[in-house]
Amino acid sequence: MSEIKVGEKIKEFREASGMSLNELALKTGFSSAFISQIENHLISPPLGALIKISHALSIEMGRFFGQSTRAPFTIVRTAERKLTSRVASKEGVRYGYTYESLAPEKVNRHMEPFIVTLEPVQGGQPYSHEGEEFIYVLEGQVKIQLADYSDILYPGDCIYYDSIVPHRVDTATDSPAKILAVIYS
Repeated sequence: MSEIKVGEKIKEFREASGMSLNELALKTGFSSAFISQIENHLISPPLGALIKISHALSIEMGRFFGQSTRAPFTIVRTAERKLTSRVASKEGVRYGYTYESLAPEKVNRHMEPFIVTLEPVQGGQPYSHEGEEFIYVLEGQVKIQLADYSDILYPGDCIYYDSIVPHRVDTATDSPAKILAVIYS
């Protein structure tokens, strides 16, 4: 499984569109420092941030994951999935999860399916963005926080919610958990 560097793609598309770092920050509501950290591989963005950035750049999110063809469908074999790690620094400190895009080649889509491996981390703030999310727990225990509500989900459990509600998804134990996440935007 190869690893993709989303930050390089974001910078490439931003520069190709003639957009400055500050302009992208204004369009997304993120700080220019946050976007600079993404582009320089100091951090890898949460999935919701990728959606906001892709909308601001007027491109499909799959382009960040190497979409190269304009196909009306996509088949992604296990060995072909591209892993994107969230890291807190160039030294590789883990930041909470890794994700694999399951449909980078499908054009004109509104859903973004991912396999996400959640890792035990401390802290972190809830996040919100436009759209809807569906999460299905494949392995482990997952703590879901939606505004003031929280719950634990187990393998086979699922949840569907509006992404505008501040939310956070973490492993509920000291062990990793794996989920299927589908984001609709």
